[in-house]
Order: sequence, then structure tokens, then C-alpha cells
Amino acid sequence: MSRIARYLTHPQVLIDPAREVPSWSLSDVGRARVSALASRPGLLSETRRVISSDETKALETACPLARALGVEVEVRPRMHENDRSATGFLPPHEFEKVADEFFANPSRSVRGWETAEDAQKRIVDEVDTCLRGGTDGDVLFVGHGGVGTLLFCALSGNRIDRRFDQGPGGGGCWFAFGIEHRKPTHGWQPMEMLTSAFA
Repeated sequence: MSRIARYLTHPQVLIDPAREVPSWSLSDVGRARVSALASRPGLLSETRRVISSDETKALETACPLARALGVEVEVRPRMHENDRSATGFLPPHEFEKVADEFFANPSRSVRGWETAEDAQKRIVDEVDTCLRGGTDGDVLFVGHGGVGTLLFCALSGNRIDRRFDQGPGGGGCWFAFGIEHRKPTHGWQPMEMLTSAFA
């Protein structure tokens, strides 16, 4: 039976302009979504490794799921979201404009952000490193929408383009790919689909 890797983005966060973005926590809605999945793991039931970014919101997603699955969380700091520390918090409208530029100009640093090409190489390298040793069962990566989109583009053989983003709604989406062939089996789906028979 082929082994599956899944990349899950953290769901909704509590936006706090006074705190650094990597330290943001999940909102009540985000926590409720994670709790619901942890109580009924569905497609995650064969997961033997949970690997997470070290950002707070990712860990708050990964830890309850790992506990439900009876495994430890493996923390990989280099799985962080694209580095946006040069600007810090941006109001939503301004953020969306800069994010559009980030994806549209992948080799250029937009307002000091890490380039999309560099972020893509980093997340692909991390996934490859984690999967290189082999594992029994499925693997769950828990991370972020930006680098998750860059990973999806790389695995699917598409150029970097925001049209492959998880879309609006605050996150909490996932895609799957075969560990052996490294090709996505479908596009982004809401995390609630993990509790269903969807494969």
C-alpha cells in the first residue's frame, strides 16, 4: 500500500499587531477546527509522523493532532512561513497586495521579504530531508499557506503562481502527495475533509 504525505496549513489565527507574526496563536475558531479533527482523525489514522514548523500557530495545530495519533511532534524550524520580518504586520489589504507581488515576482525580494524562489527551495529541501530516511505509515506536515503553496507548485511541476494558493477562508487546508512519486493527488481541500471518506 502506497504511503501518503499530507501538508496541512494552520487554521484561523488571532491577529495581534503588537506581537511578531510567528508568535500569533490560533483563534477560537481555529482551535475548534483542530479539536474537531483531533477527535475524529479520519484519513490521518495511518499517520506515524507529525512534522511541524516551529511557529506558534503551527504547533498549536500539530500538537493536538499528534496527541490524538499517539506520536511525538517533530519540530523543523526551517519549515517556517516565508520570512516577512522586514515589514512585520501589515493591514490585510496591504498584505494582500504585497503577497500578490511576492508570487508574481518569485526571484525578487518584495519590500525585504524572503523571495518566493528561496522560500520554495527551503520548504522543498525540508520535506525531502524529512522523507529521505523512510517511515512506516503516512506523514503529516503542518505549516503555512505561503510555503505550502510554493511546495504544491514544486511538486506539481507548475511555476510559482498565486492561483495555486489555498484561497480565502483563513487557512486550515491540505493536499496530499505520494511519498514515493512525490506528486500531489489533488488540490487544496478544507481540513474537515480529512474526517470524511475523501481520498
